[in-house]
Amino acid sequence: MGHVLGVGAAFALGLGAVLFLWHGSRSSISETDSFTAPGLEPLTISAAQESFWQLTPALLLEVYKAFGKTNEGEIYDTLASVTDGEALEYLYLERIGALAGGGLDEADQTIHEIRLVNTVVERDDAVLRFDATWQVIGTVGHAEHLHVRGNTYSADLVVAPIAGAWRITGFTLRDVNRDSAGETFLAPGVDASAGTN
Repeated sequence: MGHVLGVGAAFALGLGAVLFLWHGSRSSISETDSFTAPGLEPLTISAAQESFWQLTPALLLEVYKAFGKTNEGEIYDTLASVTDGEALEYLYLERIGALAGGGLDEADQTIHEIRLVNTVVERDDAVLRFDATWQVIGTVGHAEHLHVRGNTYSADLVVAPIAGAWRITGFTLRDVNRDSAGETFLAPGVDASAGTN
């Protein structure tokens, strides 16, 4: 009987310690704490919720920068600066899979704009959940020709302050629409008459 009580007491103490640590970590972030994001002034939780239209593209732009790299270490480091946990693992494996499959094996893309089309934001303590749709306008090209792209993406994003910075901790891609992919044009500095005789 004493052994059973001892195990029960140890379990209760262990559970209490876990709850204390969990509660302590949640309460360690206050409304006045601010966290960094690429290209933005540090944002409190409330400011991040109100400035989602700036925060979301700022984080996504770094993800696209990572996807433009071909060195595994650079890809990971760039992603780790704005993602964490499951989102970091998912996005890193997506990029490495594209490299292994022969997709974008050169740094041949330039992002010109990330524009939010529609976003709904919900807050749970310090965590922000985005139902987001955005359009990426950029160029992809090889040698003399560039292709304008205007792909539209929809995803569920979870954004939270981690180690002093806002990071995407959840990323579930729902839809990709490539209908607005654009036209072909000559790269800057290429003479259009050079190829004609």
